Amino acid sequence: MIRGQKGHSHFSFLIPHLSMSPEITATAVQQLRARTGVGIVAVKQALQDAGGDEEKAIELLRKRGLSQAVKKADRDQTEGGIFIAESAGKASLIVLKCETDFVGRNEAFQALGQELATALAKDGSVKAKALADAKLPEAVQKLGENISVGETLEVTAPVIGSYVHSNRKIGVIIGMESGDVAKAKDVAMHAAAMNPMYVHPDDVPAEAIAKEKEIWQEQMKKDPSAGKKPPEILEKIMMGKERKFREENALIKQAFVKDTSMTVEKYLGGAKVSSYQRVAI
Repeated sequence: MIRGQKGHSHFSFLIPHLSMSPEITATAVQQLRARTGVGIVAVKQALQDAGGDEEKAIELLRKRGLSQAVKKADRDQTEGGIFIAESAGKASLIVLKCETDFVGRNEAFQALGQELATALAKDGSVKAKALADAKLPEAVQKLGENISVGETLEVTAPVIGSYVHSNRKIGVIIGMESGDVAKAKDVAMHAAAMNPMYVHPDDVPAEAIAKEKEIWQEQMKKDPSAGKKPPEILEKIMMGKERKFREENALIKQAFVKDTSMTVEKYLGGAKVSSYQRVAI
């Protein structure tokens, strides 16, 4: 799940246009490639040699030593890791997906995720996509699981702070207009732990408040003492609940996790958070 503002998604991996005989469609090539992790040219050739029969094509690829792990469509990639890299006022985040936590903790898998995040940060999305297209089939062959790039995003700001939790299941990027990099990193760590939904109290949408008000009103109906209070007092109670809800869900108004005697806003000492991205898998 991604929460935040001013992030930009990238990485739509597309199969290049191929000129094929009518019986070997681009969809067939893409499907077999997804199951085997083998390159486009080899997959197309196998399908042609197998007369379009996918299972026979898989057998041919295995005989040719090109495919060891045949992937099933129902093998979901629900595990993986989050990787962040920074470069010249920019931070890039990539989610690399796999099937099992065992592969997600593999050193080769994690090295690939970091390599792709670094390429995105330093070289941009076009070169990063090319690198992934070259590296992913090899990783599938080596690790024997479905592996693909999931969410990706980039944040640019004068001051950047990022944090990836030790299990690589949570990643946060904080962008600030000014201030200290170390403090930005601390706030990123805070956001990883406390999971604020928004940056500012005013960012909480009206529909979210409306839903909460319905709950508060039902709670007050069940409170015998509420029925004895005049309408203006009840209205003040509702306003207080709304203010508390907004502040509890806003990054800058939360009690700072490293020193709960102050808010994140006070800890930043006037520095403004311009971007906040939190990704969890």
